[in-house]
Amino acid sequence: MNFEVYCDEAHPDVFTSKKSPVQFLMIGSLWLPTDLRNEIKQNIHELRQQHQAWGEIKWSKVSPNRQKFYLALIDLFFDYANDLRFRCIAVDRRQVDLKFHDNDGELGFYKFYYQLLHHWILDSNEYNIFCDIKSNRDPSRLPVLQRCLARANLSSQITNIQSLPSREVVLIQLCDLLLGAASSRINETLNDGTAKAALVRHLEKGLGRRLSPTPKAEEKYNIFRIQLHGGW
Repeated sequence: MNFEVYCDEAHPDVFTSKKSPVQFLMIGSLWLPTDLRNEIKQNIHELRQQHQAWGEIKWSKVSPNRQKFYLALIDLFFDYANDLRFRCIAVDRRQVDLKFHDNDGELGFYKFYYQLLHHWILDSNEYNIFCDIKSNRDPSRLPVLQRCLARANLSSQITNIQSLPSREVVLIQLCDLLLGAASSRINETLNDGTAKAALVRHLEKGLGRRLSPTPKAEEKYNIFRIQLHGGW
């Protein structure tokens, strides 16, 4: 079966900034069967028309005047059950020792990207992966990531990993929205009484639980808090 994965990140400079306001790097991924891509995009377009909500979908743009539109996007996410799945990784900056990554924060970042993706790649499938465009010092980062994933998943085909501008890819934008919700809980940046808080409560109601690290087996909305110092 063919799948597509759309990825985005939050706070990518958390390893290198001495004044980062948050504790966790977050990288997110939205997974769907390729044959549902156009249908989902069309449904998002219809929601835009219904709510007259144009422009880029982003967690940072959630506001009271667009709240109904963003709530409808969360409902759409649930409408597809496990045909539309989300997974993110949360990396605690306090546990990261860059000496294990050649003192290279960018290298460390892509190692965690690997951890995000690898565990949801299943045998006998084909995957196309699309990442939000990012300026890398080393231009080989994505080809190396693809090669590492391919070698670790010999029974599946990693056809392509490429970066695209999120403003042109609505499914990367939807990933940004879902990731922002997770990050707001994990990084404790959510303010009560805001449109963002209403969105998170709506998501949590649909899931039947608070946004927090999940078991490995969680399939709909998985939050993987990696433990770099061992333990469960």
